[in-house]
Amino acid sequence: MHTHFVQNWNVSKPVARARGGIVTSQNRIASNAGAQILEAGGNAIDAAVTTGLALAAVEPWNSGLGGVGFMLIYLATEDRVHVVDFGPISPYALNPADYPMTGGTTSDLFTWPTVQDDRNVHGPMSIAIPGHVDGLSTALTKFGTLPFKEVIQPAIGLANEGIAVDWYMTLKVATMARELARYPVTRDIWLPDGFPPVTSIGAPLQRLKLTGLAATMRRLADAGPRDFYEGEIAGSIIRDLRAMGGNLSAGDLKNFHARIVAPIETSHGKAQLALAPALTAGPTMLRALAPLRNLRFESGGPKADAFVAYAGALRDAYAERLTSMGDTSDRRDPSTTTHLNVIDRHGNMVALTQTLLSVFGSKVVLPSSGVLMNNGIMWFDPRPDSPNCLAPGKRALSNICPVIARRDGKPWFAIGASGGRKILPAVYQVSSFLIDHDMTLADAFHQPRIDASGGDTVGVDPRHPDTVQLALAGKFPVQPSELVVYPTNFACPSAVLRDPESGEHFGISDVMSPWSGAIAEP
Repeated sequence: MHTHFVQNWNVSKPVARARGGIVTSQNRIASNAGAQILEAGGNAIDAAVTTGLALAAVEPWNSGLGGVGFMLIYLATEDRVHVVDFGPISPYALNPADYPMTGGTTSDLFTWPTVQDDRNVHGPMSIAIPGHVDGLSTALTKFGTLPFKEVIQPAIGLANEGIAVDWYMTLKVATMARELARYPVTRDIWLPDGFPPVTSIGAPLQRLKLTGLAATMRRLADAGPRDFYEGEIAGSIIRDLRAMGGNLSAGDLKNFHARIVAPIETSHGKAQLALAPALTAGPTMLRALAPLRNLRFESGGPKADAFVAYAGALRDAYAERLTSMGDTSDRRDPSTTTHLNVIDRHGNMVALTQTLLSVFGSKVVLPSSGVLMNNGIMWFDPRPDSPNCLAPGKRALSNICPVIARRDGKPWFAIGASGGRKILPAVYQVSSFLIDHDMTLADAFHQPRIDASGGDTVGVDPRHPDTVQLALAGKFPVQPSELVVYPTNFACPSAVLRDPESGEHFGISDVMSPWSGAIAEP
């Protein structure tokens, strides 16, 4: 096998630093929208909801109104973390017999049975109940200070303006052009004239308009977020999907309500960690942390001993996860997600992961509302009687892994990532860099990592020194894996942090994501 190493640069991402609030996300424009809310007097929850809604307009292939997610909220006055669960649930009318396996398999990393017409991967039958709007509005109502009508205004403005067609936007569309061409409304928006949108060299950036999305957001502002589930928007969603042969019902929408639940909590070193519970990657991270607790690492930052320990702990934790909880990735359709964090001047923190699951979700844009829908059914195992088997009204296993850390009863950091199965290894390692190795936030994010997210091999960033690479190769099968813009060989983390000594706030986003950014409250 020939290696193809092409990187010849040193990429860095600036750290935001402030006494006030900071927002980090995978899109700097969305981060700025949240920071403006902080400046206007909103708290971390207000800013997180604003940013989460704005991402639907500026980074729509990763998340949006038709998606799902989990939000961790730390309230400084309570010294307590709450979890808002708006994760994927299958339609109650779903019939597993409508997803017959064809006898084929995928062979990249894991064996995954193929379903007839890939109807669990894309199209109207791949759609789970969209919890995004109710999840964000529930968090706002319970923990925020501003009305929904106010926090959605930045998203409306951005949707009206359209997305700038730069090289990265062209890349995202071009890599999924074949799939986007399957569905007429999706094709008309994303492939004008049948091709990915491109701005001519030297010309002002074109703008791609997401037809119908701004009007739907205005309707939500005027009628309220429950209109998505019980009102005019809900009716249009069901009519559109029924015409396409989908199995989502009016009852699925009407009866959906995000849950506020308790996190998993544990101590690790000097930190008290709150993790997402239940069918997320939180329990698996808890399992992977256990082997580290009695270790004494070499000083001076993570060395070979640390990365060997990480690889062993992650491999064991994933083996347990895939046996007892189910496999959650279908490698035919690359997964994607987005993550954002907020800390405000009062020390409240949010770690919010939201997703359409695959890039562009189900690839279905609904004609009446302009909403791009998720493909949450892909997260279920089509094999009957497996731990994560496909069934009606069932919650799916996800890779989402937002984390909030406290130290001595005060907020310390909030972190999460996008990147499917690669999310957990990234969040796990960066958290350990901060806790076990006393690294600064900037150093932790620029430190090369490994990926041990299941499968036979451990992905190793070639920037690691020879001592690390040789030590890993002596214990595990390894695969060199460069940190590149595309494809995402490692997850895309972001975080905010409060310095325990000075009380100053810091924020940073994924180093290799060209649009990502941390914005401090003006």
